[in-house]
Amino acid sequence: MHLSTLLTAAIAATPALAYSINDFACRSTTHPNPVVLLHGLGATWYEDLNYLQGWLQAQGYCTYAQTYGAYAGFPFLGGLRSINESAPEIAAYIREVQAETGASKVDLVGHSEGAFQSLYVPKFEAGVSELVDKIVAIAPPTRGTTFIGLYNLAYLFGNASREAVGEVLDTLGCPACDELGPDGAAVERLNDGTPIVQDGNSLTVIASKSDEMVTPTTTAFVHEDGVTNEWVQDTCPLDPVGHIGEAYDLNVWNLVKNALDETPDRKFVCLLGSPGK
Repeated sequence: MHLSTLLTAAIAATPALAYSINDFACRSTTHPNPVVLLHGLGATWYEDLNYLQGWLQAQGYCTYAQTYGAYAGFPFLGGLRSINESAPEIAAYIREVQAETGASKVDLVGHSEGAFQSLYVPKFEAGVSELVDKIVAIAPPTRGTTFIGLYNLAYLFGNASREAVGEVLDTLGCPACDELGPDGAAVERLNDGTPIVQDGNSLTVIASKSDEMVTPTTTAFVHEDGVTNEWVQDTCPLDPVGHIGEAYDLNVWNLVKNALDETPDRKFVCLLGSPGK
């Protein structure tokens, strides 16, 4: 069965709310925190975590997402602009969701760059951490990714060649690509020696041992007291899901739900997953 058919069936099999996604009138008695979803690099709000968003909505959550980091006049690829340019956009949207829904706290769920931003924005955007309760980061390049080892080539001639690669990425219109690599500006700032997780926030990091984009895969994890770092394969050992597939993987979705519900021991049926993608 085609992946999209499986996803549609999974969403249809759950009781739907009377509200649609991104609906500020949505209220949930079972899940009072609105959930803001943050897409990955090059994606948009309607292409990446969109199936997860619909699934969570059908599970009784109120969910919200918008594209960040896109260039004016070209909204089809998000997350390309500098992390520092995208962060205020995300912060403003979190404030809007909190204010419009009247909720005391919101939860964040991010994938890839969006997962990185779910860590970065509460730390550096004033007042945001006070509005955030739970953070679920799926495959964040927390300490910088080598992008399948490609960045190892960037250091072939030392720091000078690394800087040259960064300049090329900036010229091509993807400063975020440079900033999320080893020694990237955003990575260095996030890992500045002060805590990543802010007071009042709880963090769950979900990663796959088969992730082919965020490499080494262990770079995703945050080693601070109270943080839950989990491999998909610790719960579903036969799931070979890769980086892109983590946004569409039903096992990952259930791990996200467990984190949002604070029910880490809830059991669910593991599916095979999407290998290497």
